[in-house]
Amino acid sequence: MTVPFRIGVMQLTMEPLDEMLASARAMDEAGMDTIWLAEAYPWWRKHGMEARSSTGVAALMARETDRLTNGWGIIAASTRHPVQVAMDARVEQEAAGPGRFVLGFGTSKIFLNNTKMQTKKTLGPMRDAVNIVRGVLGGERFEYDGDTWSADVPALLPEAHTPREVPPVYVAATAPKMQALAGEIGDGCLTPSITTPAFVRYTRENVKADIDIGCTVVASIHATDRDKGRDGAREIAGMYLANKVQNIQGSADTLLDLAGLEQDEIRPVAEAMEKGGRLAAKAKVTDAILDKCKPIAGTPEDCIAAIQEYKDAGCTHVMLELWGEDRHEQIRLFGEQVLPHVRN
Repeated sequence: MTVPFRIGVMQLTMEPLDEMLASARAMDEAGMDTIWLAEAYPWWRKHGMEARSSTGVAALMARETDRLTNGWGIIAASTRHPVQVAMDARVEQEAAGPGRFVLGFGTSKIFLNNTKMQTKKTLGPMRDAVNIVRGVLGGERFEYDGDTWSADVPALLPEAHTPREVPPVYVAATAPKMQALAGEIGDGCLTPSITTPAFVRYTRENVKADIDIGCTVVASIHATDRDKGRDGAREIAGMYLANKVQNIQGSADTLLDLAGLEQDEIRPVAEAMEKGGRLAAKAKVTDAILDKCKPIAGTPEDCIAAIQEYKDAGCTHVMLELWGEDRHEQIRLFGEQVLPHVRN
């Protein structure tokens, strides 16, 4: 199977709805392939932002755009019953039309903390969730007994008014066992923020399957000024490095090791985030730290070169974690000055 190379944007669902919808329209006009909705979690309240459901936002985005594929990137596999997920997926399919929806599952450990549902069982819930969602959306009589989730759903009748296709199902994975499961049962594997080319190669080795590898990469762009073009990437890197220290220790170790980042090196970023918010964290992201994060950032030429490095490592789906000032202009610049140079 040949997987086409695609470029999209990872949209954090912690901003006002009107702003997110306007960004989706800008991406559609710019020729982006996908918008991935990263479901935020209540932890962001500590930093002046409010979490919104990615499933609800995605359906609205589908109605606001003409060609952009909408991806849930991700929703937790162990907090919504997969039958409910399938019901939400039908809404998204109806809103978007054929071929414009990708369903992404992940563990979402921070969300599990916020809901007091933390568990060491991650592989079982993921397998159950993927199997049940596919089974329900497939439309045949479906019965399933899993370790975490089970289902008993009658068949769709021919006269039922509903989409019939099963969307691609992706698995978000950082640890090797979950990446291997993504290769076994998923149509794609999504990697976390602060993914580097080295982590892409590591993922390819673990997945052991010719599936789409979607990589979340901190990003920003400026037409002529490299430093200004790196400014937004510095801010989003600060937010997520703080996140790795405060919330995702352990599972993020390999991610950081392959980036050459040590906890002692990024702890000041997390401390600044805790005391002064994301702009304070941004100020602690040195050029050396940002370089290790391997951003797709700077001028259009810088971004083209960085994307090529990710492609060479085995990434087939860049998910730009786009941040900084005037994001609509950044989206336009990516569309006009970067995308034509990196398409297959």
